[in-house]
Amino acid sequence: MLDGIVKFSNMIFQPLIDLGSAPMMLILLTLFALIMGVKFSKALEGGIKLAVALTGMGMVINILTSAFSKSLQAFVANTGIELSITDVGWAPLATITWGSPYTLFFLLILVIINMAMLALNKTNTLDVDIFNFWHPALLGIIILYFSKNLFIATLFVVFIGVLKFINSDLMKPTFNDLLNMPEQNPTTTTHLNFMLNPIIMLFDTIFDKFFYKLDKYDFNAAELNKKIGFWGSKFAIGSYLGVFVGLLGQQSITEIFTLAFTGAVSLELFSIVGSWFISAVEPLSQGITNFMAKRFPGRKLFIGIDWPFLGARAEMWATANILAPILLIMSLFLPGNAILPLAGIIAIGLTPALLVVCRGKMLRMIIIGVFMLPLFLWSGTMIAPLVTDTAQNVGAFPSSLESTQMISHSTKEGPVEGIVAILIGKAVSNPNAKSIVYAVGALSAYLILFIWYAGKMKVRNRVYLEEKDPNFTSAVPAKGSL
Repeated sequence: MLDGIVKFSNMIFQPLIDLGSAPMMLILLTLFALIMGVKFSKALEGGIKLAVALTGMGMVINILTSAFSKSLQAFVANTGIELSITDVGWAPLATITWGSPYTLFFLLILVIINMAMLALNKTNTLDVDIFNFWHPALLGIIILYFSKNLFIATLFVVFIGVLKFINSDLMKPTFNDLLNMPEQNPTTTTHLNFMLNPIIMLFDTIFDKFFYKLDKYDFNAAELNKKIGFWGSKFAIGSYLGVFVGLLGQQSITEIFTLAFTGAVSLELFSIVGSWFISAVEPLSQGITNFMAKRFPGRKLFIGIDWPFLGARAEMWATANILAPILLIMSLFLPGNAILPLAGIIAIGLTPALLVVCRGKMLRMIIIGVFMLPLFLWSGTMIAPLVTDTAQNVGAFPSSLESTQMISHSTKEGPVEGIVAILIGKAVSNPNAKSIVYAVGALSAYLILFIWYAGKMKVRNRVYLEEKDPNFTSAVPAKGSL
């Protein structure tokens, strides 16, 4: 039966997926706006803006990582460091995931789960970020790689999907606060990188209890810019990182300047392009407001899109730039790591979650981020055999590398979920006492920590409710949520 559903889901979704992320989101956002009663011209305008924003953010990220990778590769060659796994970034991982016949099956299952949760009032989030469904789909593929058990893989994808949808509701008031979004703006995200929130919240709670006095030394990019002017600006912070990377790779003066200017313009563009995501959903936002007011009085509906609408917050990028050299140095000495961060040197799989949990407190973001980085390196190392084998099988292996070279991604979104998936896959394929204890223990700890985190977020959201507007109801998760 499951094999039949796999074939059906491929038939339904493949033509849309083949278009690519930006065209697909243009169609989906325009379609949803039309369904909500928005005029065609306004609906299409929003769809085009979202496609442009996605394309722009992708281009800036690619420019930055490509520029830095050359120098970092030179650093490896100059020092003779031997880390056996090449960091190829997220794009090849997305390619091999979408190349799997099971990805569209997992997509269909998650869409059904999302619709069911909306109907049952277990979430208020409609997830339209279909392209990034490849993240939970990859978790299912990891389990399949080790166990060949589609049923268990599907259960785990559903489990993660349910928590993602609930988490998007929990985060919505924080997005409103961070970006000064009006209540009627429906923007949220179900991106897998925010499933790091529970662990970050644990560190943040420890910070509150034992190291709260450090907050008086805290700073953020905006305040720093006011105090020291240009030298604390996004331009300057990006330049510092470019110079550091250039010096590591022993580049020429000209190349160091190029890297500095590339880092500077990239950090500034991240903020500009990030703001486009908000304006892109304005037509849909108004349509949803009118639709829900007429048919479901008192019910809020959020729209889950990709995370870059947070890119307008400079703290996220400033933290990423500070963590980049730390990640590089850590990779050289971390036991159990075999991957050198190249394409993933800018840890966008981590910093958005740090921003949400710490709410822009940069000192906390940096300190907690340092403790989180090993999870990415270990996860990237652990999934390398799967990534390498699958890339070779679907023809997505980089032609510039030797066929014997292993590949992975050093800052892949969902590192904890990837490790849990590996433990589950190994327990199913080799069900001995040790493997079962590891898998059940990891899964139980993951769920317990999420439930605790959900409670903490509900407390935070009640504070938002009391401080900002006594009639503000979107801070309350859907009935029945964790």
